[in-house]
Amino acid sequence: MEIRKASVQDLGQIMQVYDKARKFMRENGNAEQWGEDYPSAELIEHDIDKMYLCMSEGRIACVFYYAAEEDEDYKEINGKWLNEEPYGVVHRVASTGIVRGAASFCLDWAYAQTLNLRMDTYSDNIPMQKLLEKCGFQYCGSFERLGMDKWMAYQKI
Repeated sequence: MEIRKASVQDLGQIMQVYDKARKFMRENGNAEQWGEDYPSAELIEHDIDKMYLCMSEGRIACVFYYAAEEDEDYKEINGKWLNEEPYGVVHRVASTGIVRGAASFCLDWAYAQTLNLRMDTYSDNIPMQKLLEKCGFQYCGSFERLGMDKWMAYQKI
């Protein structure tokens, strides 16, 4: 597997991955986190310079957002971050399911970029919580987004 930056030409395939991910989330008890239309094509196009693809034999195995930047939602959490050093963030991880371990591969790649990585997931997203713990992330607390305090904050240092 290899990681490459996404481009606008990948937008159609990326949106297909997210459609499949929303279906998986609904089928696994997590219908609220992304709803019916998150992330939108407009959002992905806006963020395309921070979108990455995990490729396996010429096919997309996983899609994710990565940037070495602060996240406004992470400024105040009900808990405590492991440190207050500059960090990277990963958002909107979605695997196609064609290769086992693709999402772990992406998180390992992102961590190697900064060695201080923060992520979050929804409290109903049990598969992502298990993945984060498997990849060495520690639960740090919760925070509010979109009027709900159901977001779980994780960090790996």
